[in-house]
Amino acid sequence: MSRTISSTVHPIQRCMAAANPAAWWDGLVTHVDGAEATIALLNGAAVRVRIIGPAVDIAAGEPVAYHPVAELLSARTVTTTARVA
Repeated sequence: MSRTISSTVHPIQRCMAAANPAAWWDGLVTHVDGAEATIALLNGAAVRVRIIGPAVDIAAGEPVAYHPVAELLSARTVTTTARVA
């Protein structure tokens, strides 16, 4: 599967994610409201993020990965910037 990296992702974000691969959190989208999404993380926590950049068209129930250090969200085949809302 090919991965597309959004133009909103800065090179420093890619470096931070590559340097901290264990910081990715897996989760499921529980709610989407425009450019904001709530993610139930598999560690039991929940996080609400504002997706910056192209619409990922994620839906409730979809698996995603969130990197809080680099502020990245990986969904489907797109990695984009996502900041805590």
